[in-house]
Formats: sequence, C-alpha cells, structure tokens
Amino acid sequence: MNVRGAGAMNARAALRRAAVAAHMVLTAAGVAAGIGTYVSDRVWPGVALLVLLLPWCLATGAINGATRGLLELRAHVLDERQLAERDRVRARAHRLTTYLLAGAVAGVAVAGRAGHAPAGALLAPALAAVFIVHWLMPLWMAGLATQDEPSGEPETP
Repeated sequence: MNVRGAGAMNARAALRRAAVAAHMVLTAAGVAAGIGTYVSDRVWPGVALLVLLLPWCLATGAINGATRGLLELRAHVLDERQLAERDRVRARAHRLTTYLLAGAVAGVAVAGRAGHAPAGALLAPALAAVFIVHWLMPLWMAGLATQDEPSGEPETP
C-alpha cells in the first residue's frame, strides 16, 4: 500500500473513532437527561433530551455509514469476511455488556446496603442505562473494530 493510501485509511479510522466517541458522549448525556426527566418534575431534562436527539441520530448514521451497515444488513448480503467481523463484534459487545451488567448489579446492591439510596429507586434508572448500553454496544464495537477496506490502488515500492 502506498503512503497516501495508508494515511487515508488512518484518517478514516480516526474519524470513525471520533464518531463513536461523540455517540458515546451524546448517549451518556441523553441517558442522564432521561433519568433527570424520570426523577425530576422540571422541564429542562426533557428539553435537553429532545435537543440531543438530532446530533445523536447523525452520529448513529455516521457510524453505520463507516461500518458499511455491518450490523444492519442481512446475512445473505454480507461476504464471509464481513460475517466473521460481525460475529467478532457481537461477541466482544456481549462480553463487555456482561461486565457492565455485573457492575450495575453490584453498584445498586452496594448503594442499597450502604443506605445512600433505596435499591428500588436506583433500579429503574440503572436498568434503563444498562439496556441502552446493551443495545448500542455492538454499534460502538463495530465502529471501533471495523477494518477499512483496501482502496484498490496498486502498491508502490
């Protein structure tokens, strides 16, 4: 691969990682706003949630475009390499989500035992946050792990 091709591939990978990072930040802000709407009687968390929705959708589209629909396309449309990559991404996301679930259970249990907050009050927000991460983790893993396809340019010595 020539130097120009390597630079372009690194630039695409950097843009993909930036889109995933932005999506994670927007998701965390949206979850916080959603939880704020759930526990508060104020209007601003709901407004913040609506304001965050458009950039979150754009970031989702950027990741889907960068991964060439790896998670959205049906199996018969993907080749063997893409199917193997999708299986790897899903397995890694499942493993990370398992650790997150264990941490959420431990966190709710510790907070309930310590008396900082009743476990019942923490349960709905914690479950909502973990569900959202469970839903989005494969997308994030695909955005971080997807390999760029070769540009098709001939290699130069």
